[in-house]
Amino acid sequence: MDNKELQGLVEKISMEYFHKPFRHAASFNPRLRTTGGRYLLKSHNIEINKKYLEELGEKELIGIIKHELCHYHLHLEGKGYRHRDADFKQLLKETDAPRYCAVLPSKAASRMSSRPSPRYEYVCTECGILYKRQRKVNTNRYVCGRCGGKLVLHKTYAEPGRK
Repeated sequence: MDNKELQGLVEKISMEYFHKPFRHAASFNPRLRTTGGRYLLKSHNIEINKKYLEELGEKELIGIIKHELCHYHLHLEGKGYRHRDADFKQLLKETDAPRYCAVLPSKAASRMSSRPSPRYEYVCTECGILYKRQRKVNTNRYVCGRCGGKLVLHKTYAEPGRK
């Protein structure tokens, strides 16, 4: 699918689900990495991440387009177009548009492995809750969030690649 076909699909979805025309540009943006699409407030254009079409198919793409069209039509009507607005949430329900897009399969594996493992473990002397942290905690200054008890260093892990 190219930008011209995407434009036609967005116009079709706009008329079918919103009963209003889409009068601006829709295009694929190869620079989008962390989102399925975005609505641009100043130009009223919609940009879509093509990887969602390639990895998850046309059904996911249509969901992203409907989501962005909710932003588009509400913004042009002067209603609440942000994720937190009641108008936006209501229109998502009416059009059966997703609130969030799915995680790309190519990113799912890297998300799990990119999280660093904890280097320090602290335990509360009162309730025994365990806290795992990347950085050292000043135990003279910080206490247990559950009961207010004293924290003590329980375990230290060696960082890979360091001596």
